[in-house]
Amino acid sequence: MSIYRNAVWFVKGLQEYTKSGYEAAAKHFNAADLEVNLKGRSFVITGANSGIGKAAAQEIANRGGTVHLVCRNRERAEAARNEIIQQSNNQEVHVHIVDMSSPKQVWEFATGFTQKHSINVLVNNAGCMVNQRELTEDGLEKNFATNTLGTYILTTALIPALKQLPDPRVVTVSSGGMLVQKLNVEDLQFEKGAFDGTMAYAQNKRQQVTLTERWAQQHKDIHFSSMHPGWADTPAVRTSMPDFHAKMKDRLRSEAQGADTITWLCVSNAALSQTSGAFFQDRKAVNTHLPLASTRPSAAEEERLLTQLDTLAHKFKPST
Repeated sequence: MSIYRNAVWFVKGLQEYTKSGYEAAAKHFNAADLEVNLKGRSFVITGANSGIGKAAAQEIANRGGTVHLVCRNRERAEAARNEIIQQSNNQEVHVHIVDMSSPKQVWEFATGFTQKHSINVLVNNAGCMVNQRELTEDGLEKNFATNTLGTYILTTALIPALKQLPDPRVVTVSSGGMLVQKLNVEDLQFEKGAFDGTMAYAQNKRQQVTLTERWAQQHKDIHFSSMHPGWADTPAVRTSMPDFHAKMKDRLRSEAQGADTITWLCVSNAALSQTSGAFFQDRKAVNTHLPLASTRPSAAEEERLLTQLDTLAHKFKPST
């Protein structure tokens, strides 16, 4: 079954996820969707010092939004901030240093942030693809800690603050790679069998989609979405998937093309007419499962994912 999924997914990717796929989809975009004034609205974007996170931050700053860049490396974050300000002439761009693989740091950031700032929109963009199984200082598998647990803690910690302001949204940058994975709640940290970083990443991205669907059911007053940016030419792809990048580099999307749907989900009124919890590609809600791929989880499996994440999250929550 995995061979079938991978083959169907790759053919789909060549048609839809490439630069030409974006250009075909963009013919149907409504340019007016992004003609908005974001002055007074606050956006928190993780992993925003490069790639599609930075590109989305730039588009939001260009439209007057207050942007909070949540990054791991201060030097790169400050460089991104300066570039965004220079191009947008918008001084409301701020840097916060957080390692998303550290649950304690994520908790502390969320708690401190809500005491000083408001938030209208959260963009869960930070991610990693570590190709050898590596543990954090907390003993957590690094891909899982960053992509899944970090996203879970940050989102759940910020939900009360999001609900305090009008038109709250949460956008999670997933990946079409999740289509090859069925939700696996038996081995969240890949302790069994041979480790495959690409498949670990895809499993994390499946988990993010499931979380988005469940959050949408639980919190009707927030618009949740997950999305696939397509195959974009970013520093992360060049570093984590060098062979794929070398073969596909002439067909990859630009960072701006990869970020387009993030921006659209964050700022457009059109996005609000879409069902909360849906998975988007090129401004359209798309199916979260390949045909005949047997990847649909049971309600019990989804519930077990949330229970395990909640237990782990509270293990690292600082005492108040």
